[in-house]
Amino acid sequence: MPKTTTPALSTETTAAVFTAETLRTAAGLTADAYRPVWTGPSGEESTGQAVARHLDATIALLHQDGWARTTNYRTTHSEDLPADDDKMTVKDMLRALMRLIRDETDAPASPLSLHTALNRVGQGDHGDTDTAWIAGTVLDVVIRAHTGSDSARSAPWSERQHRTHADITALLCAGAGFARAYGPGQETAAA
Repeated sequence: MPKTTTPALSTETTAAVFTAETLRTAAGLTADAYRPVWTGPSGEESTGQAVARHLDATIALLHQDGWARTTNYRTTHSEDLPADDDKMTVKDMLRALMRLIRDETDAPASPLSLHTALNRVGQGDHGDTDTAWIAGTVLDVVIRAHTGSDSARSAPWSERQHRTHADITALLCAGAGFARAYGPGQETAAA
């Protein structure tokens, strides 16, 4: 009988596997979708290549800044804030405030969640709001095909406690491959 382990107890980490069959199933889900998958909030269609470029840039960003299962908003505690007492001069308060702002902006980049990274790429040279939206939809379709659940979505899937950076990279690679193989071509969409 084969040995089984739970992800939480396993010492080996194996990335989720997205097969060609998963991508074919995702293509069927896309064809049957109520809302056009390749059309973003602008109302314009994006090419599969543009969406794949966005997903590839997301992989690079997560490799550079790191991946976090969930977004971790750094909170400033009241003891970290400049003193607020009547004895401080306006000049002292402004200096303390400027130090706080400088410390916050000089802080190293914190790891990003999957969807924070998708949105960040949408603000740069490798994507836009439409490709970020469509990339998220493509990842949702791939996850629905992977899990077999109509209600599955990529954000909650990526935030499961046993998920790894390798799993997220595998999902992004599968999404990019899906977009290249099944997305509209340059001649049918305005990228």
